[in-house]
Amino acid sequence: MQIVVRLDVMLARRKMRSRELAERVGITEQNISLLKSGKVKGIRFETLARICDVLDCQPGDLLEAVDDAGGTQAP
Repeated sequence: MQIVVRLDVMLARRKMRSRELAERVGITEQNISLLKSGKVKGIRFETLARICDVLDCQPGDLLEAVDDAGGTQAP
């Protein structure tokens, strides 16, 4: 199982650019880009909470567990 970051989907739904999110959260645009691409090994809960606050969403809207075959895990 792996965790997939769906930040790009939420940004599109909110019609927000990565640059605006980075400014409002207080992290670099490069870090937002790394999150979107899934090239991070972890994220601080504080940062995740700020992203969720800005995007008005829950952590589960941004993170998805998928099996190794690519299908979504049942809850």
